[in-house]
Amino acid sequence: MSSSISERIVTIRSSLPTSVRLIAVSKQVSAEAIRSAYAAGIRDFGESRIQEAAIKQAELQDLPDITWHFIGHLQSNKAKKAIEQFHWIHSVDNLNLAARLEQLAQQLGVSPQVCLQVKIIPDRNKSGWSVSELLADLPILNQYKTLQIQGLMTIPPLGLNQPEILSVFNQSRELAKEIEQQNWSHIKMHELSMGMSGDYELAVEAGATMVRLGTILFGDRS
Repeated sequence: MSSSISERIVTIRSSLPTSVRLIAVSKQVSAEAIRSAYAAGIRDFGESRIQEAAIKQAELQDLPDITWHFIGHLQSNKAKKAIEQFHWIHSVDNLNLAARLEQLAQQLGVSPQVCLQVKIIPDRNKSGWSVSELLADLPILNQYKTLQIQGLMTIPPLGLNQPEILSVFNQSRELAKEIEQQNWSHIKMHELSMGMSGDYELAVEAGATMVRLGTILFGDRS
């Protein structure tokens, strides 16, 4: 890509509704590139590896208003570090992990914002609840008062065409509505984290509130 990070951000932002939060996925991207995105107005950054993020977070401590989003697969043994380092965790993908995060959040006295990762259609390559599993687990999730459950995150399987991708995003929105209408006391469905560089426009069409863009902003990773 010949255009600069700031130029790409301006272009993308101008195409997004103001209601959509642009999360710059900065995995495998230098702290210097993050500074360029920050200078262009980005305040939300997504990382998927705890250690890699920690190095950059230490380098960027002079930028205190960054909101850090964890978007990768999270193993339970790294849950404590994730809660300590990130404001948001988009990839809470099973009940055991949610329970562990709730326990740690109580111990640490923090209230992390989280999304529940759901697989709208079966996908052996992705983590996440199936729709039926998630609906069955809601009564238990609703008991977690420290974890701030804010919505759903979804990633369509690879190999789908555009109408199929749009269908996945639309079904995610409808599932969020269905959960919201059940009026749980500790489960909110304000957020839909869906859409990446190749499909974010479809996600926005379907009602995404957060899009996770990396390549389209920073270029290809090595």
